[in-house]
Amino acid sequence: MDMTGERIIAAPRERVWAALNDADALKAAIPGCEAVDKTSDTELTARVAMKIGPMAARFTVKVTLSDIVAPESYQITGEGNGGAMGFAKGGAEVKLTSLGPSETRLNYTAKAQVGGKMAQLGARLIDATAKQMSDQFFDRFAAALAPAPATDPPAAPPAPPALSILSLIPKEFAGMPIIFWVGSFFMLWVLYLIFLST
Repeated sequence: MDMTGERIIAAPRERVWAALNDADALKAAIPGCEAVDKTSDTELTARVAMKIGPMAARFTVKVTLSDIVAPESYQITGEGNGGAMGFAKGGAEVKLTSLGPSETRLNYTAKAQVGGKMAQLGARLIDATAKQMSDQFFDRFAAALAPAPATDPPAAPPAPPALSILSLIPKEFAGMPIIFWVGSFFMLWVLYLIFLST
């Protein structure tokens, strides 16, 4: 089984490199991972629970890093034993390219072979499961390194309504609208003028 891929990660290359070498970051990103222990600067062990088709098993995995060119690339070789389910072994070359101060391209090329009952499941099912797990790993890995979304500053409280002289005039007086009183006043004034002038 051969796999190649590329991911753009929203983080500087040094941060991506540090996460690829951090046991906790790897445990959080690997699907079904129960533990990752760093036994030396170049060796890791892990326990991973996985399901391929109708079969499920726990794998004990030993990983060795070699050809290390920090923070640019390394070679991974590993071997996993799943008991009655079988075994898997293989390797990958990982390369990081800085695309800017906060963006990194991760390229990988991986080769693996499986044996035991797993091999009887067929290459298509194994390839599909490997691709799915790879996608899940890189989605989680990239999400953990992505910057937190910027929060908008709290909105300013709304300005109080402008004060106008009209807002001081009551809408009603003695249960009648103000317009009634104003109209009545003008009507009386007009009548007064009419009768006063005669």
